[in-house]
Amino acid sequence: MSLENAVADLQTKIGTETHVGSWLEITQERINKFADATLDHQWIHVDPERANAASPFGTTVAHGFLTLSLIPHLTDSVNPDKPRYPGVKMGVNYGLNKVRFPSPVPVGAKVRARTTLLSFKEVKGGLQIISQVTIEIEGQDKPGCVAETVSLLYF
Repeated sequence: MSLENAVADLQTKIGTETHVGSWLEITQERINKFADATLDHQWIHVDPERANAASPFGTTVAHGFLTLSLIPHLTDSVNPDKPRYPGVKMGVNYGLNKVRFPSPVPVGAKVRARTTLLSFKEVKGGLQIISQVTIEIEGQDKPGCVAETVSLLYF
């Protein structure tokens, strides 16, 4: 896909949901590995016994930043078998405009991403895309994370 074709395609999708991802289970092993990687071993994340007894959630919960860090996977933006924009040479996470964690993600929950295109603009060599990514928790009304992501696509 060329830059011109991507622009034409994106113009028709502003304000619409562009992707719904697959469900992913949040395991204690994943939480523990994230705790090890970030050095955040707060008991509410890594101590199931204490969390069961003392946490208002009755179980361990994923780090908010773990949920946030799963966005590339949950949106399929790093899946080489399903490129959203064939012809893109490189995609870069440019940043976030806003992030909120409305509900904790308990261990054992399944999460998935829903993506809505908010806007885009041309930049040197590509596009800057702003999307709202909502990380749903299966069976719950409130999402685990809502983030406004900024990505750069280079053609």
